[in-house]
Amino acid sequence: MKIIQQSLRLKARRRGFHIITAEVGQALAGLNSIKAGMCQVFIQHTSASLTINENADPTVRQDFEMFFNKTVKENDPDYLHDYEGSDDMPAHLKASMLGCSVMIPVTNGRLALGTWQGIYLCEHRDYGGERNLVITLWGE
Repeated sequence: MKIIQQSLRLKARRRGFHIITAEVGQALAGLNSIKAGMCQVFIQHTSASLTINENADPTVRQDFEMFFNKTVKENDPDYLHDYEGSDDMPAHLKASMLGCSVMIPVTNGRLALGTWQGIYLCEHRDYGGERNLVITLWGE
């Protein structure tokens, strides 16, 4: 079994849901050597998250942002953790709801995503900055 691990630093993005599938794919040196395996993409941050969803219609990403902003409101006076602003604690909660990693099967040297699936960087901060990913491939 082969194990390949690489880091990827993503440029800073505005708050929202951003498709990063191509960036992840370009960072995967050695992907074509895996005929059957798995790929884990892990984000090393607590105020941004990853998910897989619709990759074609941008209104899906806009609706994701709207839903999470309605579900986890800013400026809640009950939040204790607000050292970095009103988006601080809501960003942590949103990140916990979505999670810090995604798993994707690898088939014949390609990520086996469905036709309409893409990997999202979910940026929950107004000014989150650059984000670091660790990508691990394993398989035969």
